[in-house]
Amino acid sequence: MSALRLLRVAAIAGGLPMLFNLSRLVAAARGDEPVPGIAWALAVVSLLFSVRAVVTEYSRGPEANLQKDLLWGLALGGWLTIVAQLW
Repeated sequence: MSALRLLRVAAIAGGLPMLFNLSRLVAAARGDEPVPGIAWALAVVSLLFSVRAVVTEYSRGPEANLQKDLLWGLALGGWLTIVAQLW
């Protein structure tokens, strides 16, 4: 994996928890309650993105690197969001 790919994955994975937290703050400011079970929902979606990233990594060639990076970033970002929520 090249340095550019790692940078793209890290940017997506790092941005997702920040955007999720911003979304929660906006919802709290409007008076909305936190959604019960959101960590479980994020875990399921992150697992699906992880499986899809692994399959895409081994089944597609270098022409799909942007798609692969997006999938890896979303998978890792989802897991980071769950860890940040539990922390």
